[in-house]
Amino acid sequence: MLKKINDFLAGVPMTAVGGIFLVLSFVLPRAGVVLPVDPAWVTVVISGIPLLYLAVWRIIHNPGISKISSALLITIAMFAAIAIGDLFAAGEVVFIMAIGAILEDMTTERARKGLKKLISLAPVQGRRLDNGREKMIPVQEIRSGDLLRILPGETVPADGVIVKGETSVDQSIMTGESLPVDKSVGEEVFCGTINRFGSVDIRATKVGQDSSLQKLIRMVQEAEEKKAPMARIADKAASILVPVALFIAVAAGLVTGNIVRAVTVLVVFCPCALVLATPTAIMAAIGQATKHGVIIKSGEALEKMGRVDTIAFDKTGTLTKGCLEVSDILPSDSGIDEKELLRLTASAESRSEHPLGKAITACAEKRSVKPVEPEAFHMDAGKGICAQVSGRKLCCGSEKYLAEHGVVPEADVKKQLEQLRMQGKASILTAELTEDGGHCLGIIAMSDTLREEAADMIHGLSSLHTEAVLLTGDSRQTAVWFADRVGIKEVHARLLPEEKVACIEKMQAEGRMVCMIGDGVNDAPALKTAGVGVAMGTMGSDIAVEAADIALMSEDLSRITYLKRLSCETVKTIRFSITLSMCINFAAVTCSVLGFLTPTTGALVHNAGSCLVVLIAALLYDRKFI
Repeated sequence: MLKKINDFLAGVPMTAVGGIFLVLSFVLPRAGVVLPVDPAWVTVVISGIPLLYLAVWRIIHNPGISKISSALLITIAMFAAIAIGDLFAAGEVVFIMAIGAILEDMTTERARKGLKKLISLAPVQGRRLDNGREKMIPVQEIRSGDLLRILPGETVPADGVIVKGETSVDQSIMTGESLPVDKSVGEEVFCGTINRFGSVDIRATKVGQDSSLQKLIRMVQEAEEKKAPMARIADKAASILVPVALFIAVAAGLVTGNIVRAVTVLVVFCPCALVLATPTAIMAAIGQATKHGVIIKSGEALEKMGRVDTIAFDKTGTLTKGCLEVSDILPSDSGIDEKELLRLTASAESRSEHPLGKAITACAEKRSVKPVEPEAFHMDAGKGICAQVSGRKLCCGSEKYLAEHGVVPEADVKKQLEQLRMQGKASILTAELTEDGGHCLGIIAMSDTLREEAADMIHGLSSLHTEAVLLTGDSRQTAVWFADRVGIKEVHARLLPEEKVACIEKMQAEGRMVCMIGDGVNDAPALKTAGVGVAMGTMGSDIAVEAADIALMSEDLSRITYLKRLSCETVKTIRFSITLSMCINFAAVTCSVLGFLTPTTGALVHNAGSCLVVLIAALLYDRKFI
């Protein structure tokens, strides 16, 4: 009951009423109108009761010195002003404090828009197919393995894989990207995304609380519930400054013999601006990050990211796309060209389940090269394949595999192979076997593909005085080749998961603040060890995302530069606001002791500072960092 009354009085309508009566208290006496009761009493009751409630609640429930809070100091100042008969000052103290609280709530509310949008997109029903018949059911009844149909304009009710149909899906809530993504059979769709065009049937894989949308909502909620260390420091400072304020107020009253000065010190000394500076900035920054597809799990992670000077990257799936693509087609037989070499190799590999073989057949399809069905096919696991294609006996594999079949590549082919190895590429040699031994037809090389924005991202981090380091399990040749292309100078290769952890611990022992960015299960220990762990959430494993402090819900690496800029500016804003609030408090206390401020003007100066730092924090939400 008391809480309901408190919330009602602290709301905008009643605070506005209090403000009106405070204005009347100031204007009417100066207009010659004298009322039997000062209108400021209404303001004191409306805005003072919530403050008194908060002060008493903290005394009862907070442990230790945290019982002494800023609300307690303001309450003491209010009663002191009433005791000396300055009702306008008492009303002004609590009214401007109420305004500051409302501004904080408004900033927090704006910052929570991303979470509200996520929750509003949570589907409430889905269209399940039972023996070919459609039935609308609540999402709570959807089970993993259910066959679901999603029509154009409908929200995807669960994570799943498309088994029939093609469409374009609006994934902006997950990735921050505005353009729909084309989807076809075999591709994943995520809960909460919107089916824009075609009708598709999906097989549910993750439902209810396990869905990507619910996981996203939980991560944002966790982010809003946690506070940065700087916020706790501010809270502790508030608890310490209250007894200091009481001491200075008593001393000023005794030395000057003027109780008004003592009351003024109490009014201006409350560190409200100091307390408000950090949480409002953190909430505004987390809210903005959510808009851009960056989920920050805690204010602590945001604050640490602002101090990061070294970012360690995994390679596969982070700096690269994590999938092999044909990069080079090099015929060595003058009788065939690139297209024919690709056709023959793709035909031979068409029955292969090996990733290299699949990459070659995918390349042929992409280039509209039609392979033919091999008449015979044989695979030697871990070595290569042999196939009969259009009457020609082909052998595809490594240099060693070809040698086992009597084919020795010529010197120029071996030179090309070495160059490709230096570039970190995997190669398939294709040879035609004949009665007299056979000969090499050429090389098809494959490589993981760098993300287009990787180099610009590394350059952007460099401009922010942040060093990039590559930690990978790949060979050193491969690692160095990729690192050179994006501008990374420090490379650690052939690392097991525990060795990545050791590298990070060594860098931290050197005094560096390290952020680790990865996407795989093997990155989870390193993500936990680093000062800040960032997971590539869209394609990353669930374990990596859970282990990280921050998740990027887009494959766009420019979000990393954005995250660093946002974090740096947030820390700068917090430090500026704290410094500003301390300067205002120091100046106001000095003026109060010297008698330049009254309780009325002191309340205005102090609480104006509180409102100022909240407004400074609010500006973070709409600033452009991309």
